[in-house]
Amino acid sequence: MLGGVALWSLWWVWLAAALALGIFEVLAPGFIFLGFAIGAALVGLLLLTPLTPGFAALLAIFAVLSLIAWLVLRRFFRAPGGDARRVETDIND
Repeated sequence: MLGGVALWSLWWVWLAAALALGIFEVLAPGFIFLGFAIGAALVGLLLLTPLTPGFAALLAIFAVLSLIAWLVLRRFFRAPGGDARRVETDIND
């Protein structure tokens, strides 16, 4: 608690978490942390409004927004064909 206010209810904490997750995404590319970063940023922006959801509601909103962000990122940035390249023969043959 920070002066009677829980840290999870502060908008800047969520935006700082989004920034940290965005930095982790640069270090470990592959859209692993980017969906979580987008979800955290959207929750931070939500907390700038007069709405004050509880901790459980914030976690649920974060989870749903992160999942939606991950699905959108996967749809737009997926490799053409959607499959990994398959090697059937050895390059030395």
